[in-house]
Amino acid sequence: MARTKPFDEHLNKYEKWFVDHHYVFQSELKAIQRVLPSTGTGMEIGIGSGIFAKPLGIKHGVEPSRAMREKARERGIHPVDGIAEKLPYSDKSFDFALMVTTICFVDDIRKSFSEANRVLKDNGYLMIGFVDDNSPVGKMYLQYKDESLFYKDAVFWNTEEVYGILKESGFKIESTIQTVFGTLDKIKQIQKPEKGYGKGSFVVIKARKM
Repeated sequence: MARTKPFDEHLNKYEKWFVDHHYVFQSELKAIQRVLPSTGTGMEIGIGSGIFAKPLGIKHGVEPSRAMREKARERGIHPVDGIAEKLPYSDKSFDFALMVTTICFVDDIRKSFSEANRVLKDNGYLMIGFVDDNSPVGKMYLQYKDESLFYKDAVFWNTEEVYGILKESGFKIESTIQTVFGTLDKIKQIQKPEKGYGKGSFVVIKARKM
């Protein structure tokens, strides 16, 4: 698949971003931890190299990139080959699911949310972490999209659009958290996440399966 090629070929460059932007990464983790359920069995859709899953304690997930799956296994995670639009799990398998910077890479966001709904137990939670395209970082990514190794084929969304698609897909919005205030190069400490959206570039939505 065209969208997995950069991740298969440039794994080290992908990993280096999180080292170079340590405080941005830790701020994003802190925001996700704020809404992540403390009990139950969870999985990550687009688990990548497991860089988020490991510190969040998530052991299962799907990932179409072979190189990323191998790196995730090194981190003690059990990824399976698969895509968001066709999850290789039976109905009502998980208490919660997480998608971090995944929605910009899926081919069909509605099918992805529908599949997440299917594999979640009744009243299970879906958490979506993403860069809002109306935010300073989102606008920067859009401006330099064609020059980006990883975001060239990405489709960016804003919070209101994601709200709408989640509701169409059978979810109720429970909470929204934002972080990454300011430009990436200026963030030199772990930021405290805030409720809502509109100021922070990284948004986390927690939605419950109805």
